[in-house]
Amino acid sequence: MTISSGHSALRIGRFSEAGRIYLVTTVVWNRAPLFRDHVTARMAARAIHSPKTWLNAECLAWVLMPDHWHGIIQLGEDADLSKTIGKMKSRVTRALRKTGRESPVWQRAFHDRALRKEDDLKAMARYVVANPIRAGLVRRVGDYPYWDAIWVGS
Repeated sequence: MTISSGHSALRIGRFSEAGRIYLVTTVVWNRAPLFRDHVTARMAARAIHSPKTWLNAECLAWVLMPDHWHGIIQLGEDADLSKTIGKMKSRVTRALRKTGRESPVWQRAFHDRALRKEDDLKAMARYVVANPIRAGLVRRVGDYPYWDAIWVGS
């Protein structure tokens, strides 16, 4: 087990455990619906989907909503959750900077919840990728293009 980001992480209570699976949510700057634009969303989705984004972690499922992102992340050995999510945010931000975007993409903080061993990961992944249905964006998961999961099927 490792403590993330030094002493400041102790003050805010964030803790990273190697091999642990986390449900993470991060929000777009000022909750702007930045990813409602399909070009912007595609660029962000490519960065999120890239294996380079998850070098010491595995993204088991994710969905990019117009104003936020949800993911299920399994940390690798010596991984730090804050650094892992920071890397994803940074890769998305750099991709969008190529379009001339200057303002921030993400809020600084993110919300995480460590999943317990008894949590049903398939059900959790289905819940994450079904977010666009609950938000009224589509009627079926397959109709929404900005998500991925290792095992959402049966």
